[in-house]
Amino acid sequence: MTEGRVVGSFVVPVHPHTVLAPDQNEGWQRLRDAFDAAAQSIKELDADLLVIYSTTWPSIIGHQIQSDPNPEWVMVDHDFHDLGSINYSFNIDQEFAHAWDDANRKRGLQSRCVNYKGFPIDVGSVVALTLLNPDNAIPAVIVSSNMYANRSETTVLAKSCLDVIKAQGRRAVAVTAMSLSNRMFTDFIQPEDDKIHSLKDDEWNLKILEFLKQGRLEDVGQLSRTIQRQIRVQKVVAFKPMWWLSAMNGNRNDLTGEVLAYEPIHGAGGAVVSIDPTPSGAGDKEYDEDDVEYFHGERGVLDTVDESDTTEENPVIEQTPSGPDLWEPTEAEGSVNTDSAPKPVGAYPHARKVGNMLFLSGVGPRQPGTNAIPGGPIHDENGEPLDYDIEAQTHAVVNNVKRIVEEAGASMDQVVDVTTFLVDMKRDFKGYNDVWAQTLGKIGPTRTTLAIDALPTPIAVEMKVIVHLGE
Repeated sequence: MTEGRVVGSFVVPVHPHTVLAPDQNEGWQRLRDAFDAAAQSIKELDADLLVIYSTTWPSIIGHQIQSDPNPEWVMVDHDFHDLGSINYSFNIDQEFAHAWDDANRKRGLQSRCVNYKGFPIDVGSVVALTLLNPDNAIPAVIVSSNMYANRSETTVLAKSCLDVIKAQGRRAVAVTAMSLSNRMFTDFIQPEDDKIHSLKDDEWNLKILEFLKQGRLEDVGQLSRTIQRQIRVQKVVAFKPMWWLSAMNGNRNDLTGEVLAYEPIHGAGGAVVSIDPTPSGAGDKEYDEDDVEYFHGERGVLDTVDESDTTEENPVIEQTPSGPDLWEPTEAEGSVNTDSAPKPVGAYPHARKVGNMLFLSGVGPRQPGTNAIPGGPIHDENGEPLDYDIEAQTHAVVNNVKRIVEEAGASMDQVVDVTTFLVDMKRDFKGYNDVWAQTLGKIGPTRTTLAIDALPTPIAVEMKVIVHLGE
């Protein structure tokens, strides 16, 4: 028996419009056509298993796996019942479901199989299997999305699945049923009036799709927390499938991606994306997350913080790669702190108000929650130099500064003075200066740029900012 593997992956939307009403809107029809193209691709891959991770099947206690070998029922969507119903009869791989459940337990996860007549299959899974596997020729397995699972738990869930795929020699296709932005209109709309709910949602959707088209699946996984905050999605479940799909593909960034369609569905962003495991030829990026093999019960969800380890005497919460421990920001009179900025590397606040002035501590490019470094770190854990993008790092610094300034109730046009520290002036000044001209340069604060030997974390740039808050 040859060792099994994931031979392809797909991101697909969850709403029933593509099944029940594609002819009512040109965008819905384009999504339906993309589903049909994806189904043909799956046939050509000679896949013998579809693994569905659906955001519309939420669970609270662990993960649930559908193990009824032939679930049959009628699905009527709670929100779009006026579109009609979908009769389904699916071919579920019961043996694989139980093997996955066993593998989960061996890796420390809590899960269970679900097998009883009339169990309601969720809309995302129904849409995915109806359109990707219309003749039921390929057996499938469906897993729930735990609402409280953090990235470690979700990654281990994928590794358990891969354990079984490899052991059984399967040619599996991984499918995430999800919206990109999932904010829908709350009032009835005519099909011809459909559009993405907001400009910010559309911009982030397009950024996600740009990364996926480049095969940068792991980058999407790492950016997911930031994206979620930016588009104000309240359901943590929204981007978990990206964590899962990235782990199913070895947390790689050199995949081959293709966006088959992107359209609004009642305000939400719906896309059909194909991700081929064939290397694209692009250099793979560093995997900046903990490569966890077993789940031990900790859950930080968005922040990956085990708060049980944080006390007033010992406020250290986590460690950034190749750098010092991170701390909870110091709370003192006049201090300004925010969860939307990276954790400090010592006992100090993000900023402090004194009279009508705001003084920021040094701000780098690390991302809140993940501590990922946009553009990549400047060296690895052994101190060996790495290639990095100074422009990406500088943009990230400016964005972090903006978050802290706005947390204080101020705006960026009130920035009056900036001191910038570069660890490689000769290499990085031009790129840093170009980003400055695009951002802070338009505001006009005074500036001093200094060359230094190193910074506490493997970053190339840091800024010290002073803000005048007005009278």
